[in-house]
Amino acid sequence: MKLKKTLLVAMSLAFVAGTAQAQLKVGISVSATGPAASLGIPERQTVDLMPKTIGGLSVSYVVLDDASDTTSAVKNIRKLVSEDKVDIVLGSTTSPNSLAMIDVAAETKTPMISWAASSRIVEPVDEKRRWVFKTPQNDAQMATAIVQHMTSNNVKKVSFVGFADAYGEGWYEQFKSIAEARGIEIVANERFNRTDTSVTGQVLKMMSARPDAMFIAGSGTPAALPQKTLKERGWTGKVYQTHGVANNDFLRVCGRDCEGTLLPAGPVLVAEQLPADNPVKASAMKYINAYEAAHGKGSVSTFGAHAWDSGVLLEAAVPAALKSAKPGTAEFRAALRDALESVSEVVGAHGIFSMSPTDHLGLDQRARVMVQIQNGAWKLAK
Repeated sequence: MKLKKTLLVAMSLAFVAGTAQAQLKVGISVSATGPAASLGIPERQTVDLMPKTIGGLSVSYVVLDDASDTTSAVKNIRKLVSEDKVDIVLGSTTSPNSLAMIDVAAETKTPMISWAASSRIVEPVDEKRRWVFKTPQNDAQMATAIVQHMTSNNVKKVSFVGFADAYGEGWYEQFKSIAEARGIEIVANERFNRTDTSVTGQVLKMMSARPDAMFIAGSGTPAALPQKTLKERGWTGKVYQTHGVANNDFLRVCGRDCEGTLLPAGPVLVAEQLPADNPVKASAMKYINAYEAAHGKGSVSTFGAHAWDSGVLLEAAVPAALKSAKPGTAEFRAALRDALESVSEVVGAHGIFSMSPTDHLGLDQRARVMVQIQNGAWKLAK
């Protein structure tokens, strides 16, 4: 009888162990509160729509809020890796948070897919960044679209203002390099903090330089402050923003002061307006339909689509990694990293991903369009 009980216990333990191995654990650090909440909330809501099973595995998502704070982001990734034993980490929402998480991902050899924009997150692909990937378009891709629009519209001089952090600095470096190569002069270079309540001093300096256009390098609702101040001070010329403002909360906060604003964006923002033969349209509409079914018509955000695309990448990479190892092991994490680096022509909501050992974003020019705010809505720019 004792032998029978022992055998039953052993079989139960074996079943539990097998069940644990049949689950993929995904850790997520997202800025669902704090200054970047307008970006992080749609990302958090998108997690509920991401794959529940991949390659025969059930998927468990462990979601932590970093409150838009770099220290909290680092604490989160350490907890996810050391306590929750996740196989991969997704996030965070902002560039400073994602940059702060890189050391932990590399140290623990845990693959990470960032939902933030800065090219510094994945470039250069060194010993640390070989573990890091991302889904948002690089600054350089979007800056090129802005410069092309500027040159086509006779813009010769630009005043620049950006966040006083990695996002603003990264954008300035990329924009300056491309703009100067195309004969555009940056006549003012200012900064502001995400939590500032006034940028009057910066705006006055920008206007006194007599530019042909203004360029604001910010993200989320804080990027509305310089634009509203420009309007208050009587600026009537062109204003460019980055894809970091491509959500409805920005439209709500900025209101009429945003009318006419130009920005580059992922195709998901205007997917319904894209021609039928656009290679990303069908995938973008799949995300839009799923998100709006859960949250209502017009609720979709480009930022949530960055989270969605990380799920698309997992669906492509996990089956390949499973050929080498089982989840919950260092071998699987390494195999998953290798598989992500090898994805080719994977169609997401924002573009088509083809990674390589030197490119951990993998998007090309199919991942961007120019958009203009017209009558409080996003319109494909012509």
